Amino acid sequence: MAKRPQINQLGAADAAARIAAGKLTSEALVRACLDRIEERESAVHAWAFVDPDLALAQARARDKEGPRGPLHGVPVGIKDNIDTEDMPTEYGSKLYAGHRPVADAATVARLRAQGAVILGKTRTTEFACPFPTITRNPHDLNRTPGVSSSGSAAAVADFMVPLSNGTQTGGSVIRPASLCGLYGFKGSLNALDRAGIRHLKSSIDTLGLFGRALADIVLMRGALIEGAKTAIARPRKAPRIGLAKTHVWPQAKPEMVAAIEIAQRALGAADVTLPQIIQDSLQCFGVITRYEGLLMTEQIVRDNIDQVNPWSRDGYEAGLKTNRADFDHAVGEAQRARTALARIFNDYDVLITPAATGEAPADLTIIEGGSFNSLWTHMYVPCLTIPAFVGPNGMPVGLQVVGPHGADEAVLAAGAWIEAQLKTTGALPIRIG
Repeated sequence: MAKRPQINQLGAADAAARIAAGKLTSEALVRACLDRIEERESAVHAWAFVDPDLALAQARARDKEGPRGPLHGVPVGIKDNIDTEDMPTEYGSKLYAGHRPVADAATVARLRAQGAVILGKTRTTEFACPFPTITRNPHDLNRTPGVSSSGSAAAVADFMVPLSNGTQTGGSVIRPASLCGLYGFKGSLNALDRAGIRHLKSSIDTLGLFGRALADIVLMRGALIEGAKTAIARPRKAPRIGLAKTHVWPQAKPEMVAAIEIAQRALGAADVTLPQIIQDSLQCFGVITRYEGLLMTEQIVRDNIDQVNPWSRDGYEAGLKTNRADFDHAVGEAQRARTALARIFNDYDVLITPAATGEAPADLTIIEGGSFNSLWTHMYVPCLTIPAFVGPNGMPVGLQVVGPHGADEAVLAAGAWIEAQLKTTGALPIRIG
């Protein structure tokens, strides 16, 4: 007989249903999560700030009132580049040590309004850049959890909290989800409200979500968007699926190559070659991120250049060399590429592609970009990681599903169909290598 999960191991949808039915209190759930944090945080380093008394006070308040929304009483972790009025927000930088925002970012305010308990702030890298911090992968403490939403991914993967959020410039949601064995979802550019997030690259940065089940992702997204579905709705017919290896396919490790081959056979996905204009547009991605990166941190980095990490310093210097004319040209070229991608989706409902190069590297200092992610972020399209595979070292390997801009719910529905179809080949996750 299978063991019943401990309270902190409950998924968000399951926990929310139990709280709503009076079978579980928010306080009991939050206490279980805090106990797990106390047990494991010294090894995983997922949190920048947790105040147990504040978290329990929120939980008790939720238990004393009627349901506010679908996440009532469910604890959530907030990436530490997203403002919280009652907790420090340090943007992963010692330059903001102890900084207290005057108001919640819009996404945090919405979570509170829907009854969520803000458990704490998950650790991020300096200004959400790719330069690693001290967070470890819960599956193997000698491996990276991915950046920059490293704490958000690690906290959910280690059963410290059922849900968390993140932001993605290149691959900071989809890749950590893959490396940590989670469902990760990055919405279309403005699908999740970004208002009030400081240091935002407005042309690129996108909000995302982490959970241990697809139902949890759908529930959290439904809580954040008025009128959105809060339960999985599978498509009525099989989606038209293409396989886009993209121009960085040579970077795929053997375990990712094997995973994609299995997925293509199981899903009947047709090979798709992206037009050259789409692949070339990644040069524009670099121009846009350098220019807007300078705008978002220019004064604080300029005045403290000797105190920031090498990536932030190099980015600042590269931004100084990028002018407005280059930026405007890059924005125009990027839009033409997005138009070309939209035509691809006339023939396919979704595309599958790697979520990362393979298993998490056994290197805690590596600066590894989102090779298979940046293009899709740049194209503004919704992306979903499905933790469908396990590699030769027993580490997670994720499959990425992308769809047309604005078709966020359709991508989640297609993800449910894809997951069910993959299960016909064997129990998930499928072991490879």
